[in-house]
Amino acid sequence: MKVLILGSGVIGVTSAYYLARAGHEVTVVDRQPEPALETSFANAGEVSPGYSSPWAGPGVPVKAVKWLLMKHGPLVIRPKLDPVMWVWLLKMLRNCTSARYAVNKSRMIPIAEYSRDSLRDLRRDIGIQYDERSQGTLQLFRYQAQLDGTGEDIAVLKQYGVPFEVLSREGCIAVEPALAGVKEKFAGGLRLPQDETGDCHMFTQALAKHAQALGVRFMFNTGIDRIVTDGARVSGVATSAGLLQADAYVLALGSWSSRLVAPLGISLPVYPVKGYSITVPIKDASGAPESTVMDESYKVAITRLGNRIRVGGTAEISGYSSKLYDARRATLDHSLTELFPRGGDLSKATFWSGLRPMTPDGPPVIGPTQYANLHLNTGHGTLGWTMSCGSGRVLADMLSGKKPDIDVSALTVDRYAHRFG
Repeated sequence: MKVLILGSGVIGVTSAYYLARAGHEVTVVDRQPEPALETSFANAGEVSPGYSSPWAGPGVPVKAVKWLLMKHGPLVIRPKLDPVMWVWLLKMLRNCTSARYAVNKSRMIPIAEYSRDSLRDLRRDIGIQYDERSQGTLQLFRYQAQLDGTGEDIAVLKQYGVPFEVLSREGCIAVEPALAGVKEKFAGGLRLPQDETGDCHMFTQALAKHAQALGVRFMFNTGIDRIVTDGARVSGVATSAGLLQADAYVLALGSWSSRLVAPLGISLPVYPVKGYSITVPIKDASGAPESTVMDESYKVAITRLGNRIRVGGTAEISGYSSKLYDARRATLDHSLTELFPRGGDLSKATFWSGLRPMTPDGPPVIGPTQYANLHLNTGHGTLGWTMSCGSGRVLADMLSGKKPDIDVSALTVDRYAHRFG
């Protein structure tokens, strides 16, 4: 088939690669001049199936109040006169129950683990390089009470067969030696040894070249205006380059996806939740992290990417604004200098923000719509990098008429027909 993919972030490019590998004629359209220049550009760098959990969970509403009052809190809400924002928040609150959390997590773990395995296959098959490390993730607890409160998390890890290690202060230092100089600042940690790290932007750009070698055509600097329909099918996409037509269409526009399908009568509750990062050149390798350290108190991830440190965090609900706020950078600076004071040169750091496409329940939206030839691959939130290869591979199987290796029937947009959507 001829397949038109809207969006050249990590989700769009992985979809393009796997579709081309399956023999389809693929075109990717994006307003940017290159792949992965928006949300995929400078994320935290984690490939973390073990942390694939919904943000909506029991206790989150109470925690949110605390976070909003913290100087370096992980949550920021900038209220707007936007009914879509408030409806999305209400839907998220409806999912903050133990029962809904369990259902939603059960939908996220399989695609995340399948994606990690698909990424490993890709490394083996084409030798793709992206500052990858396979040394796990360390969730670092500053206080003993946090360490003592890991019972529920550990129960979930056991339920899904995710390997883990509960580490003392000395155990944390054994896997992250640079923490030895600040051992008075933390009590212990929870390590997920199968998690990986890597530069999502570097990966996406490299995979785009492999996709081009398979025949994928990229149309950059091309604005996407609207999807044109004819009855129960999509007949084309109106763009700044004219009307583009194909046999099948894949929407992978992240936070912008919901706006594009709303005129078609598709209710897709994907809303942007802004995240921030700084990228810091390593000054002293012995003082830098080996892999990813998650500073649990501030929900900040500190990741080693080659000769750089990526520090990412904050969930800011502020619509589609990409404005950079100094207070958000201060939180990232604080976490890095507290835990790895010798590691990076903050005077040379670059500051970035990206809009994570979040669903109110947590799982992404992958699969068909009410239009026979329109498929969605969006709503991955903070886990787009983690779930990218699996999502692209599953979608390619769907469009090729093959049964995917894992059951993704619960990830379609149809789930939002229910009241908890």
